[in-house]
Order: sequence, then structure tokens, then C-alpha cells
Amino acid sequence: MKKKMLSLLLCGCLAASALAGCGKASEEEVVTNTDAEDAAEEAAADAEDTEEAADAAEDTAEAASDMEYVLEKGTLLVGITNFEPMDYMDENGEWIGFDADLANAFAESLGIEAEFVEIEWDSKIMELDSSAIDCVWNGMTLTDEVTSSMECTDAYLHNAQVVVVPADVAEDYQDVESLSGLTFAVEAGSAGEAEVSALGLDYIPVSAQSDALLEVASGTSDAAVIDLLMAAAMIGEGTGYDNLTYTVSLNNEEYGVGFRKGSDLTAALNDFFAAAYEDGTMQATAEKYGVQAALIGADAAAAEE
Repeated sequence: MKKKMLSLLLCGCLAASALAGCGKASEEEVVTNTDAEDAAEEAAADAEDTEEAADAAEDTAEAASDMEYVLEKGTLLVGITNFEPMDYMDENGEWIGFDADLANAFAESLGIEAEFVEIEWDSKIMELDSSAIDCVWNGMTLTDEVTSSMECTDAYLHNAQVVVVPADVAEDYQDVESLSGLTFAVEAGSAGEAEVSALGLDYIPVSAQSDALLEVASGTSDAAVIDLLMAAAMIGEGTGYDNLTYTVSLNNEEYGVGFRKGSDLTAALNDFFAAAYEDGTMQATAEKYGVQAALIGADAAAAEE
């Protein structure tokens, strides 16, 4: 009798163990199935994004010209970053700035609308070639890399790369030689990155020039290198960075707008710029955003050609 009872107990334990094992297997199967479904959804989303980019590139290739392409779709996709005073958002979430205002006016002259697309600056050429954007219009320095990869307009603004440091130590950093030993924050793929790299200075790349300023303000980087026009607008007395200032100028450069290689929109924008100089729009817009001192006049631009 005792042996029988023991056998029954053992059978009961085995059955319970089997049921528990089944329950665990089912639970694991559910988790595995859920993970597989998530992975499938992510893969489908990636495939859809890739397909959309491919379709846009194909549409661009099929159009007789970039002009025809943007007129047909009714929008000009403008690649930008948050870069005051060139492109930045107002309190209503609208993009404004010297470049933004001109981009809107140019698109309006074509009978279409400008649509602003925030991009990673380091990926601007790829974004343009894939037709994710139609132009790069964001205080873009006309470097050799840019002019060899894009169809660029005439230069319209002078600029420079300047060193930004806390105001209380500015007197210690008044020349290039004094900069060694500092850690810089610079926008990845920018003219500022090119300058500090050429000088052999230590730096960390960040997504935008505004992030470089945050690094210095928070003390996580000793200094930043950004565009002079941005420095003039965003740091110093009366700004959100009144404890920062700029000192050393590392170069002299010019801004232009970039389209896809061979784009006929470049000539159209050059014509628009010429008309804007003539009717005073360029000067008025420059004064609105405080960049008039950097403006390249129509006569000066022609003389440099």
C-alpha cells in the first residue's frame, strides 16, 4: 500500500512538472513570437524608408530636370540644421532666419512651397543625392568637398570659423598657439571640424553647432569652433549665452547653396539672388537678422568670378 501511494505521488509530481514545463515553453514561445513580430515590423519599416528614398531618386532621374521635378511635386525640400540666424524656429514652431526667409521667397517665385527638413550635417551629400532633400541651404561653407559634390550657387555671405570660450578665460586664448591642450566641441562634417583637425587639436564631434555651444556652457568641453555669424547672434551680452565669447578667427570663408550635380535650379537661384540684390530684398533680409556686414554685394560677387 505504501509503495502504491509512493508511486501515485511520483506520478503526480511528474505530471505537475510536465505541465509547468509546458507552461514555460508556451511563455517562451510567446516572447519569441513577439520579438520576431517586432523585428519583422522594423524590417518592413526600414524597407519602406529605403523604397521611398529609391522612388524619390528614380522620380528625380526620370524628370527632365530638377526644376521640372520640384514643380511637378509642388515643394522644394530644403535641408537645414537649427542654426541661428540662418535657420531656426520661432515661438510658433515656424522656420525663420536669413536663409529660411530667402528659401521661402525663392520657392514662392517658382510657384511652389519650401518645406524644411532637419538633417545630420555630416550626411548632407547623401541626403541630397538620395533626393531626401532638394538642396542644402543652411549657411553652408563652400569647401572643396561641397563644391565637388554639389552644384553650388554664387557665394552670398562672408563667414569665418571662430573659437568660443567662457568669457572669464578669454584673455588666455587670443591666438592659435594658445589653443593647444583644450578640448573642442565641433559640428560633425563642418568647416569648424576641418579647422581643428588641420591644427591637430583635440575635439569631439556633435550633431549641431548649437550642441557645441551647450558643451562649452555646461563645462563638458573647454571650447567650441562655430560660424562667426552664429557666434555673433547667439553668444555674448543679451543672449542665452552671455557667459561665452569668441576670440580667435581660424579662417575666412563664404556661404553658398548646394543642389544636385547638374541641377538647373542653381542657375535659377543665382538669378533670384541677382534680382534680390537689385530690388533691395537681400539687404532688407540681411538687416532683419543682423548679418548685413557679411553680405556679399552683387558687384563684389561678380568681381570675384
